[in-house]
Amino acid sequence: MKDTEKKQSGSTHNIGIYLWIWGLLFVLSFFSYLVDWYQFQGLLRWSLILFFMFLKAGLIMMFFMHLFWERYAMVNVLLWPMTAIACFVGLMFAEGQYTLFSRLFYFFVGVE
Repeated sequence: MKDTEKKQSGSTHNIGIYLWIWGLLFVLSFFSYLVDWYQFQGLLRWSLILFFMFLKAGLIMMFFMHLFWERYAMVNVLLWPMTAIACFVGLMFAEGQYTLFSRLFYFFVGVE
């Protein structure tokens, strides 16, 4: 086996998988645009937008950043901190809603 054949067999991936992922990203983007086209409102709108956004980000990380083929330790180094950040953002959102509710309650009801 030649040196170039050894190098290519272990370090490259079939271009077909990238084309499939690119096509899937296109379809997911199309669905996220349909959310605006059909003018969904409220929680359904934002849930769908976030769902499609996370799916696309996950596909990009898995295949175009090559995390699908990385060792498990490397995946953990990247995914656990992002999961923690998402949890902290959720906690900050909940605390912000509580603060807003408290201010509105005391400004309009006026506890003396």
